[in-house]
Amino acid sequence: MKMLLMVEFPHEPFNALVRSGKIGEIMNRILETIKPEATYFTEQDGMRSGIFLIDIEDPSEIPGYAEPFFLNFQASCKFRVVMSAQNLQDSGLEELGKAWG
Repeated sequence: MKMLLMVEFPHEPFNALVRSGKIGEIMNRILETIKPEATYFTEQDGMRSGIFLIDIEDPSEIPGYAEPFFLNFQASCKFRVVMSAQNLQDSGLEELGKAWG
């Protein structure tokens, strides 16, 4: 199942890791471990943030994606199920509309 993993990094310890020069090493290790299909870094509500497109087959995999961010950055992680355009086409919206509309 495709999911967006949205991560908000608090200023500390992120700032300290930037100052010490360790941020790149840690972030690269995490990205090599979680192997996202797409990775974007941005600002969200004044915080450094990352958005990662991941593929999860079983909910038991979620800690493996979140813990590296929790433990290294004290980050907040949010998971959102996403659909492709094809998934939406295959969802049967017309039938649902007829049944519930």
